[in-house]
Amino acid sequence: MTPVFGRKDKTQGEAPATAPADHQQREGAKNRPTPKRREQEAARRQPLVVTDRKAARDTDRAKRHDAQLRTRQAMVTGDDRYLPPRDKGPVRRYIRDRVDSRRSVGEFLLPVMILVLAGTVLEKWFAWAVFLVTLFMYAILIAAIVDSWLMWRGIKQGIIATFGAGSVPRGGASYAVMRALNMRRLRMPKPLVQRGQTVL
Repeated sequence: MTPVFGRKDKTQGEAPATAPADHQQREGAKNRPTPKRREQEAARRQPLVVTDRKAARDTDRAKRHDAQLRTRQAMVTGDDRYLPPRDKGPVRRYIRDRVDSRRSVGEFLLPVMILVLAGTVLEKWFAWAVFLVTLFMYAILIAAIVDSWLMWRGIKQGIIATFGAGSVPRGGASYAVMRALNMRRLRMPKPLVQRGQTVL
C-alpha cells in the first residue's frame, strides 16, 4: 500500500540516530561539539544553600588569602588592578609620584616628635634641651603646613594640565598631604620614582 502524503516507512532507508559522524580532526579547530546552552547553565549553577559548610568556609578563606596576597604585592609593585580603591587610578598614581619625587618638610615631623617624647623623660635634667626641641617641632609643623599647601597647589595644576579640569579627585588634597607627612620608607604603596625625577 502506498504511503499517504508521501510518508516513508521509518524502517526503510534511515540511518541509526546514534551513528557517529565521520569527521576528520582539523588542526586549529576545537574538534568537539558545542555544548548546549542549558548544559552550560547547569554547569555554572550553584546551590543557594551550601551543604558542605566546612568546604565553603575553606574556599572562602583561600579566596580572601589570595586577594590579600595580590593586594600586598600590588603595594610594592604598584599594579593598579589589585590596589585598594583608595589608591586606584592614574590620577592617584600621579599624586603619589609627584609627592615621592620631592623632599617634603613633613617627613621630618615624625622623627622630631619622637625626640620630644623621648625628651620628656629627661626633662628633669635637660629642661632647656627639651624646650628647644619642642620649639623646633612647632617650627617644623608650621613649615610642613605651608609646604603641603604649596605642594598640593602644584599637584592640582599638574592634574588639570594632564587629565583635564574635572579630573581632580575628591579627597585628593588629604591623600597627598598624608603621604607627604609620612616618611618615605613607610609610604604605601611603595614609591616608584626617585627624588628629583620629573613626573609628567
